[in-house]
Amino acid sequence: MTPQLSRTFFEKVWQDHVIKSLDHESDLLQIDRLVLHELSGSQALRALEEAGREPVCRKQIFTVIEHLISTQPGRGPCDSVSTSGPIMIQTTRDASKKWGINFIDYDDPRQGIAHVVAPELGIAFPGATLVCCDSHTSTIGGVGALAWGIGASEAEHVLATQTLAQAKPKTMRVNFEGQLQSGVFAKDMILALIGKIGAQGGIGYATEYAGQAVKDLSVEGRLTLCNMSIEFSCKYGFVPPDEKTFQYLEGAEFSPKGDAWDRAVAYWRTLPSDPGAQFDKEVTINCDALEPQVTWGISPQQVGAIHADIPAPISATDTEAKALGERALSYMRLEAQTPILGVPIDVAYIGSCTNARLSDLRAAAAVLKGRKVKQGILAICVPGSTAVKRAAEAEGIDRVFIDAGFEWHESACGFCGHIGDNRFANLRVISTTNRNFESRQGPQTRTHLASPATVAASAVMGHIADARELI
Repeated sequence: MTPQLSRTFFEKVWQDHVIKSLDHESDLLQIDRLVLHELSGSQALRALEEAGREPVCRKQIFTVIEHLISTQPGRGPCDSVSTSGPIMIQTTRDASKKWGINFIDYDDPRQGIAHVVAPELGIAFPGATLVCCDSHTSTIGGVGALAWGIGASEAEHVLATQTLAQAKPKTMRVNFEGQLQSGVFAKDMILALIGKIGAQGGIGYATEYAGQAVKDLSVEGRLTLCNMSIEFSCKYGFVPPDEKTFQYLEGAEFSPKGDAWDRAVAYWRTLPSDPGAQFDKEVTINCDALEPQVTWGISPQQVGAIHADIPAPISATDTEAKALGERALSYMRLEAQTPILGVPIDVAYIGSCTNARLSDLRAAAAVLKGRKVKQGILAICVPGSTAVKRAAEAEGIDRVFIDAGFEWHESACGFCGHIGDNRFANLRVISTTNRNFESRQGPQTRTHLASPATVAASAVMGHIADARELI
């Protein structure tokens, strides 16, 4: 009898979803969950109807209002940050009700950012394939799912067939060894990885996050880790499920119940990579000495430890990197070989699918408690979901933020990307979001990415600051 080869988590989940091999590189996959938001999801829903088709499996489709809806307290059903937003919101609302799709409206107590809501409600689960019209769908890998972002035309195809053709990628394992020190978080881990391998280091790979530091992370920390997989050009990022995953999902609205739960967990336990499973690439990060990370440039790869100096643009043979470095320094209005610590800020922002879960708000509140935001600093917190907001309010976290001088908003994507709101225009922002591209958060906005604790400390000090000095 031929012994079975050791397989990775990715290989197991992929093979379990192959309907048909199309060629030596591509397979037709079963898609278990489709999540749509009103920005691009409305396009897919409209296109499906115009083509005279209907969703093939409505119970597996979920629509949310989160991208274009205003975060201002007291918002109405179509209050939007975009002039076209009310139409897209209403299109999503009407199509969802017409076809009986699982729909989460702006005033639903389950409302929130898709990548926060999906694991929170058990829409996502270990071993599932989940797609959404958003590049940060890789977030969902934090609960052991295989999740990736798609375009509106692909979403229309999933609506009609519950399948997608996909090219099978290579596999990478990133081993985060050692133990995080106090004041260092999952956001610092992923920024350090991107700084090490570059913004294109994951092209063509599906990445498994492993090692003791990943085992020690909460599920919410793992979601943060997987969220920024796309920032090093990796389509799929995931942490195989373990007991923490099962505990996190048990009892959630869409999680299996009773005997179905027991059967599901029994299957989920078979998914982690087998001992001896081979990966095409291995990367190791030592977390024992890892410091808080802050980006200084216009790409997540332009990042460094908070006590490091801003590097000079690379010279010699790498002319492309040198040009990017020079452009970043010019746009960010920074000088090479000067400290990132102490750079003055205008805005402190906590929000997004990266870092706006309850544990993130707790980490920021631990820094803010009993302190005030520096005079002249605009500070805003947008919880990742209504459930997170209400849980934070039950703990008094909202009062900590408000008393410190933060605005406390309703849940939505908010100021992560610039969708019509110019409050941050021409300002320097330290942000818990995932992208620091030019004008990402508004015209000529200069964004520094960091953890919630670092953002909170910087709000208090009025410049980029090390939270460890305040905790």
